[in-house]
Amino acid sequence: MRTVIAQNSSVSAATLNLLDLDRQGLEEYFSGLGEKSFRASQVIQWIHQKGVTDFQQMSNLSQALRDQLQKNTVIHPPEVVYDATSTDGTRKWLLQLDDGNRIETVYIPEDDRGTLCVSSQVGCALDCSFCSTGRRGFNRNLSTAEIISQVWLATQLIDEEKRPGRKVTNVVLMGMGEPLLNFDNVVRAVRIMMDDFAYGLSKRRVTVSTAGVVPAIDRLGDILDMRLAVSLHAADDELRNSLVPLNRKYPLQQLMAACRRFIDKQSARSRITFEYVLLDGVNDSDKHAQELIKLVKGIPTLMNLIPFNPFESSGYKTSPVKRVERFNKILADAGITTVVRRTRGGDIDAACGQLVGKIEDKSRRHRRFEEPRIGMQA
Repeated sequence: MRTVIAQNSSVSAATLNLLDLDRQGLEEYFSGLGEKSFRASQVIQWIHQKGVTDFQQMSNLSQALRDQLQKNTVIHPPEVVYDATSTDGTRKWLLQLDDGNRIETVYIPEDDRGTLCVSSQVGCALDCSFCSTGRRGFNRNLSTAEIISQVWLATQLIDEEKRPGRKVTNVVLMGMGEPLLNFDNVVRAVRIMMDDFAYGLSKRRVTVSTAGVVPAIDRLGDILDMRLAVSLHAADDELRNSLVPLNRKYPLQQLMAACRRFIDKQSARSRITFEYVLLDGVNDSDKHAQELIKLVKGIPTLMNLIPFNPFESSGYKTSPVKRVERFNKILADAGITTVVRRTRGGDIDAACGQLVGKIEDKSRRHRRFEEPRIGMQA
């Protein structure tokens, strides 16, 4: 199913969007109005649990406060301009932002959960060589409102399906962008996701993914108890430098030390999820598996082995099924908990590494890949 939807128009950038505020921000806002702090809980519940955007429907607020909110604030999510459902049940939305950029959000249903993959940037500030999102370049960070709106919209649109078992139970910040390069907005959005008066997601059901921004991993561990996923993809610096250029700034020794520090700050039974995209003939040999075992030794680990999702001019191929099985067995035999991810939503370009949206690329990175083809056409 593919649907195009038109929603509300843009609003003035000077108008306060209440979707930008977590509980602390709302408490400070209401305090400035001379209101009690419990107004924050009431408004969070109206917005995030009941999906109400009309202040006049917020019946436990005084009429004077409703009028004041209506005059000075908005509840303004992005527009849904495209809605597609895969044959496997995966659903993808294309969201139009007020500045004309577009981002993508994906819902992945499984038997025991429904995972929402959320974007944190317009494009990606990094340049991982196997990721189509990175090829499209980078424009800017998303606001808190633009991040949490993806959860807000998905929750309501999935509820409208009225299909048993389909709901958002988990959120992963693994969509477009590097979340830890948009630290403050991501943290505020995560706090809303975990707020009992909003979505009430437990610390084990919200995961922030990073390619390895070491100082931000340390900051995150200091302020939140939650899941961390690290996009690893190689167990030696030379190979990882070519796959994940950020590794040149934060090499594996620093990254793994940061992962250990993060675990030490978390509650009992915490573990790091390591993401490993298997690339045929690049990082999928027995030797690579043995190096990976040594690298994560001593870290409570869940290893996600991800089949590569090909895209035009990537230069990489998907590892054969037997090679994936062999790689998985080596890790499992060493006592590492592994999961081989199934490709989901491939027919609607919703699979891992395929989210691209529509980006005004300020980095001009995309031109490196377009110009050779233009030259050949000339």
